[in-house]
Amino acid sequence: MTMSLTEKKNLIVRNLQEVLGDEKIDAILKERDLKIYWGTATTGRPHIAYFVPISKIADYLKAGCEVKILFADLHAYLDNMKAPWELLELRVQYYEHSIKAMLTSIGVPLDKLKFVRGTEYQLSKEYTMDVYRLSSCITEHDAKKAGAEVVKQVENPLLSGLLYPGLQALDEEYLKVDAQFGGVDQRKIFTLSEKYLPQMGYTKRIHLMNPMVPGLAGGKMSSSEEDSKIDLLDTPATVKKKLKKAFCEPGNVADNGLLAFAKHVIFGLFKPDEKFKVSRNESNGGDLNFGTYEELELCFAEQKLHPADLKSSIEFYINRLLDPIRKIFEKPELQQLVTKAYPPPVKATKVSQKNGINQETDEVLPSRLDIRVGKIIEISLHPDADSLYVEKIDIGEQEPRTIVSGLVKFVSIEEMKNRNVVVLCNLKPAKMRGVESCGMVLCATNELDGVKFVEPLEPSEDSKPGDRVIIESYEQGEPDKILNPKKKIWEKLQVDLKMSDNCEAQWQSNYLITKYGKIKCKSLKGAHIS
Repeated sequence: MTMSLTEKKNLIVRNLQEVLGDEKIDAILKERDLKIYWGTATTGRPHIAYFVPISKIADYLKAGCEVKILFADLHAYLDNMKAPWELLELRVQYYEHSIKAMLTSIGVPLDKLKFVRGTEYQLSKEYTMDVYRLSSCITEHDAKKAGAEVVKQVENPLLSGLLYPGLQALDEEYLKVDAQFGGVDQRKIFTLSEKYLPQMGYTKRIHLMNPMVPGLAGGKMSSSEEDSKIDLLDTPATVKKKLKKAFCEPGNVADNGLLAFAKHVIFGLFKPDEKFKVSRNESNGGDLNFGTYEELELCFAEQKLHPADLKSSIEFYINRLLDPIRKIFEKPELQQLVTKAYPPPVKATKVSQKNGINQETDEVLPSRLDIRVGKIIEISLHPDADSLYVEKIDIGEQEPRTIVSGLVKFVSIEEMKNRNVVVLCNLKPAKMRGVESCGMVLCATNELDGVKFVEPLEPSEDSKPGDRVIIESYEQGEPDKILNPKKKIWEKLQVDLKMSDNCEAQWQSNYLITKYGKIKCKSLKGAHIS
């Protein structure tokens, strides 16, 4: 059946949060089908959350668009060179098989889909020359601003992080597409592309943006965190186990990954007249059927649908999606590919302990940090430094600790007195202008137009000195007695510590919590923690 231009346009833009260049879509569709690309770095294994962008790619293919999926293997290699080329080659193959299997699972034709590797053109003379040309146009301010949401922000950023937004802009030209599709977190990269590509004589492209969808297991699903994601090859029993841990607060529709998955994946894949079914015992009110996502959301918001029943229904639909993928990957050659592309990690063990410092080769996990609630019981200005406080902090030990903090310019002494703070306790003691500091008061920090803002992290009101602060999904394991400064464990973990848009402290989207609740700051959304 021939699809009208209006029907094609509706498929292209449905469920998107924002479109830049909407009018261009209409103009192109009058002449031909749209050409779109979506890029992904071939690092961690694709998981269930990939169905969100894949479902939109399904929309584009159904609308007759030509879609290119870019496997950003060069970017993956340059990500601290964590994986050798041989392993990345296998992972590119796994990504291609996985994405084809996902599209097959939802019944989407693949004839207008093309897979491209970044290294197929990003190492060419022409592309390299354009990188140099672009570098002579883009200011450091614009490059840093563009990558703020997607490039890890550290005090001394690598040059590659500043280049990243420009490289992504050039991909649009070299892939010869009309539009780039991505998450709304890439908006600043998209606007940088729209500003600078025309300066190089290239066409400004359309940009299609998905909303940022919360993960099923609370926060964002991460490929690197086994317990925070549902893998495409997880068994039904594993799916059930992981969904039991999913955050699903009664009546909460704003931060609910289960509902988000229903909206952006399940309902979009229904056939005409198919409804979302919730199976319940007669004693619990009997089965429910929802023709639209809005009906489902309203029912849950009014607490007429129990979280356990919603989880059970989502479990059914997830397994319905995963069953064809599991079947495809039963082939011996694909089983072998999975094992080679993602070999099981080799867990090293502690070999000795010397001078209170662990001599070890363990993974750098957040459970190694000793973070506790502390109460400032005494505070004064540092005798030899105008910008430093010297604090006596009760962290639940026999004697309070002396900690030196550079907060004079940001928080007054009166605000700090008798205040509960969050303290990193297992840094190696260090002298700061003659005073030994035995820990660090953790703060949210941000910079706007050259002005720095700092706010101490705040534990919940019921917290007491000595209460341990843990990171969700990393409750197991004992902290190091003292972090080995030579291995830079704190520095490696700190990169992923930041505040959410709700001013809640997170590490890779896993919340920092005490037994009484989440760690927060006063107002600095999206700030980094140091």
